[in-house]
Amino acid sequence: MSDLGITRRTALGTGVALASSTAVLPHLTAQPESASLKGNIRHSVVFWCFNVAGEKWSAARTAQVAKELGCRSVELIDPEHWPMLKAQGLTCAIAGNGLKRLPFMYGLNNPAFQQEVIASTRKTIEQCAEAGVPSVIAFVGYKWRDPENPMSGEIPRDDAFKHCVAGLKELARDAEAKKVRICVEHLNTRDNTHPMKGHPGYQGDDLDFVMEILRAVGSPWVKLLFDIYHVQIMHGDLIRRLDQCREFLGHIHTAGNPGRAELDADQEINYAAVMRKLVQLKYSGYVGHEFIPTRNPYEGLRQAIRVCDV
Repeated sequence: MSDLGITRRTALGTGVALASSTAVLPHLTAQPESASLKGNIRHSVVFWCFNVAGEKWSAARTAQVAKELGCRSVELIDPEHWPMLKAQGLTCAIAGNGLKRLPFMYGLNNPAFQQEVIASTRKTIEQCAEAGVPSVIAFVGYKWRDPENPMSGEIPRDDAFKHCVAGLKELARDAEAKKVRICVEHLNTRDNTHPMKGHPGYQGDDLDFVMEILRAVGSPWVKLLFDIYHVQIMHGDLIRRLDQCREFLGHIHTAGNPGRAELDADQEINYAAVMRKLVQLKYSGYVGHEFIPTRNPYEGLRQAIRVCDV
């Protein structure tokens, strides 16, 4: 768990990742591709996926690639890089919550750590407001009282619901005052093959449960991070689910299923149809590409943008 702690914490807190790749970044083409995009989808690059061991794109290179391929954002990246993004005409679509622990494990459901999570998220909201970053991520958390010890006993679901609602209501006041959205992410618990492909123990693995929390909070500043990959694994029926969640859609993530790899012909999600549904719903937020590259990351990202450009 210690290795996972270091890598996942930095992946969502500071934007440094754990995935691996041996592909080589090609020379960037002379002409940007943004002019050829339809403009209906606001593409974003999730930094941790491309700041990987072996390839390890720097923040500056990731911004360069994002801009060339027509993306408008590099997200889940440390605030120290936000001025650089702004200078490149980019933004950070969604920030990590800055927690110095594993953020998806130590969530708002656990009263032993809730105030720590709230303090960290509140600080990030202030940073976002100052930098013009529109959103910050939030998590339900793992169901065990000691999030890294399944033998410690489970937090009852009803208690987790109450804790999350209370914590998000507290944060919603800051979010409204600073005009920064909080986006709560639903994650899958079925894939146990890799620490970034699934999260066994996450108490927010039921989309309906997460939606119940958001409805109980009742704030337009507390939304849902609809990760298409995770929803596909836990529920499927993606287009209907988007319709059901339309009023709460705050941010979108993509990845191919199975495997959280590229958005190519070897995975099962019809991303063009899903993106057309977002356009139909008049979703105006960002779509963050959060797949783990298994081949040339530049070409994989380029393909994801093209597939989702409807």
